[in-house]
Amino acid sequence: MQFGVIQQILGLLLMVSSFSFLPPALVGLWYGDGAVAPFLDGFLIVLTIGLVFWFPARKKQKELRIRDGFVVVVMFWTVLGASGAVPFVLAEGLNMSITNAVFESISGLTTTGGTVMTEIESLPHSIQFYRQLLQWFGGMGIIVLAVAVLPMLGIGGMQLYKAETPGPMKDSKLTPRITETAKALWYIYLGLTVLCALAYWLAGMGGFDAISHAFSTVAIGGFSTHDASIGYFDSALIEMIAVVFMLLSGVNFALHFVAVRRLSVKPYLADTEFKVYLGVLAFVASLTTLGLYWGNNITDWSEAFYKGLFQAVSIGTTTGFTTGEYYAWSGFIPILLLLTSFIGGCAGSTGGGMKVIRFLLLFKQGVREITRLIHPNAQIPVRVGGKTIQPRVIDAVWGFFALYVACFTVMYLFIASTNVDLVTAFSAVAACINNLGPGLGEVGATYANLNDPAKWVLCFAMLLGRLEIFTLFVLFTPTFWRR
Repeated sequence: MQFGVIQQILGLLLMVSSFSFLPPALVGLWYGDGAVAPFLDGFLIVLTIGLVFWFPARKKQKELRIRDGFVVVVMFWTVLGASGAVPFVLAEGLNMSITNAVFESISGLTTTGGTVMTEIESLPHSIQFYRQLLQWFGGMGIIVLAVAVLPMLGIGGMQLYKAETPGPMKDSKLTPRITETAKALWYIYLGLTVLCALAYWLAGMGGFDAISHAFSTVAIGGFSTHDASIGYFDSALIEMIAVVFMLLSGVNFALHFVAVRRLSVKPYLADTEFKVYLGVLAFVASLTTLGLYWGNNITDWSEAFYKGLFQAVSIGTTTGFTTGEYYAWSGFIPILLLLTSFIGGCAGSTGGGMKVIRFLLLFKQGVREITRLIHPNAQIPVRVGGKTIQPRVIDAVWGFFALYVACFTVMYLFIASTNVDLVTAFSAVAACINNLGPGLGEVGATYANLNDPAKWVLCFAMLLGRLEIFTLFVLFTPTFWRR
């Protein structure tokens, strides 16, 4: 393990992240909201800590190994989550405890969108903007940005990229050089954000709200500048714009890259995961629409359709925007939507959940095992898009699923043991490990009423979901630390 190189990179990344406090400070100056000092103080604190880490190891120029990459990714997300809480703690009007501040910061960076705040409209514009900015930076992963920056500093970034994306698609590259890959992803991400902000603005949002909601829409985050979320605007046009960009952001960004490069929609039509992704959301939206029309006293089909489609896409992609209190709807709809978040977005997207490709492989493997009961000697490969999936990939998916279920169960039991009711405990863990945000019961609107031990467990759940379990748990294995 090259601890000197790890220390150097961590210091550099902390210094870079400290500059994320400056845009909210500028927003505070523009609006004169009196909340500039927490961001300037936070900038100096985090920048100084980064310098303390970086300076002693500044001359280290060795190439990162794969183990080093895992350590950097986990340490960075953990430390960044803590450092991101600094402005929340320093802001006098918020009166946030360290637990609540870290929860809000990690929720933003992991694009979970669960909040401990209420009366968001009354917050200073700088705080509102900072919450949205946290999600935008976290959406694509600051580590991916670092992949483009670190080579300029003489430090290779391929190991970081692999550690950040440990899913079935992790080794696919869009361009020959990993730096160009990271830049390509960011260009697409930035382009979608700009288009989304323009669309919101043209649809009637103010400039501040348009930019803020574009950040959280493309990041699949769910934070809003209003307590009522997207429902505050009471606009079917704005809701449908959100649906379009949530759908786009839940798609593998590699598909966007190839489609833009070829100026063709054929890459989407040829991708099996994309078709399953749309199919699942369409099916859930249809059931939700029917449930709203027949079981929730909505007599207008168009209203039921708009609400059903929006909420199915928002929860299914793990964005977490709401147009109403979906968790209070009667019947099967709330639990259906929550269960849909377990599938989540496509691999290589900003969405959470287990990812559509894993869900598809688990389903195909299950069908194969049923067939083997009838034909025990048959050689039945698992195919996706006409390609045979290697047994190693199937094993990895089953391993991921087993760890996922085990982690979920342990955290659910722990939170339930802290006198939280079972519905709230179950949905809180589901919403956090899937990076969804709003749950059911007491965590439908806010997590403020949960006890502190439960919040720390949910912070761990958010990190697990963001790092897709393997990246975090590999550090707890004895094999990882052996030479």
